[in-house]
Amino acid sequence: MNPQRQARGAAARLAGRRAEAWAAIWLMLKGYRILGFRLRTPQGEIDLLAKRGGVLAVVEVKQRQTLEAALETVTQMQRDRLRRAGQAIAARRPSLQNLAVRLDLVALAPGRLPIHSPDAWKGA
Repeated sequence: MNPQRQARGAAARLAGRRAEAWAAIWLMLKGYRILGFRLRTPQGEIDLLAKRGGVLAVVEVKQRQTLEAALETVTQMQRDRLRRAGQAIAARRPSLQNLAVRLDLVALAPGRLPIHSPDAWKGA
């Protein structure tokens, strides 16, 4: 693999980790308890898993220029996998079994506060 490509990949991974950290801080300020980062499941990877009240939020974190651009980058197939992954985790953990699983988005853009969109793809 070419060194420039490797450097771009490493920079993208670092930017993704930073975005996830900012998203977690933002959610904690909103009263969410972060249960996990980058959780790998057979269905797919969950960026953040958070809990507040009776909701288990499977949170996708995207760093884009606009909320619309962030929403569009997550395909229907990805959303389905994320929902299944959240439901599988909830089913395996007794403390999470009675929670409603919801798919949220935290969008980050340069120079702006994060935007948390609960149930971002409701009905989609």
